[in-house]
This record gives sequence, structure tokens and C-alpha cells, in this order.
Amino acid sequence: MKTLKLRSWQWIVLALVVAWATDWFIQRPDSQARALNAAIAAEGSAELKAYPYPFRVLRVEDGKAVMGTPRSRDVSVTRVIKILYPDINVLDTNDAAFIAAQKELAGLQFEARDIVMKQPGVKSVAWEIDRHWLGAHGIDVPAN
Repeated sequence: MKTLKLRSWQWIVLALVVAWATDWFIQRPDSQARALNAAIAAEGSAELKAYPYPFRVLRVEDGKAVMGTPRSRDVSVTRVIKILYPDINVLDTNDAAFIAAQKELAGLQFEARDIVMKQPGVKSVAWEIDRHWLGAHGIDVPAN
């Protein structure tokens, strides 16, 4: 009987596929979260749909929709704005473009929350730092 021997590049590809599948399985939202994310996609403004950060429901727990956010006390808004808009001078917090970007981030976050709150079965919204998105953009968030 002949045994199958994989080359090193094949092992690497296999490991990457397994890692991707595991990550997808861990990150995939439940059916209620998918329905709420579909509502955001359907009812959101053109600005919300085009925004560089995808506001979304991560999971639903007893009527509480847990939504992802890129900002928290652990990640300053200046770091988030720098990722979203690399051309904005985040060192000058009085810069008109920086202030406008902050207001846009807050406004679109509230818009996404309001869409979710209008959906049946949702009693409240809680925000959770989006470690996955931030990590993909080079920001490590300390564990609580």
C-alpha cells in the first residue's frame, strides 16, 4: 500500500486552510445576528454602507444585541481614525477633518445601533471592542 506524502508547501497550505476555517467558525454570527446584520445592510444609509468600518452584530444574548465597535477606552479614537482615514492628521485633534471624522464615526455607530434597536426581539444593544477587526489592522487590544 502506497502512503501519501505531502510536501512542505502543501502542509503550509493545509494549515492556512484549517486556520481560516477555524477562524470563520469562531467568528460566524448566529442566525439572529445574521438577520440583524441583514437589516443594517438593507436599511443603512449610503454613508453607513460605504464606511470603512463594518458596524455589525456579533451575537445576540437574551434580547441583547452585542455589536462590534473599533473604539473603546483601550483604543483611542485617534488610532481608529488613523486606520479609517490614513490621510487625516490625527496629531492635531483640532483639525477640522479630524473632528469631522470623529463625528462621522459616532453618527454612523448610532445609526447602526438605531437600526438594530428597531428590530423585533431586540431589547438593548451593548458594544464590544472588535478585537478581530483591530487585530487585522495592526492594533492589539489588551485582554480584560
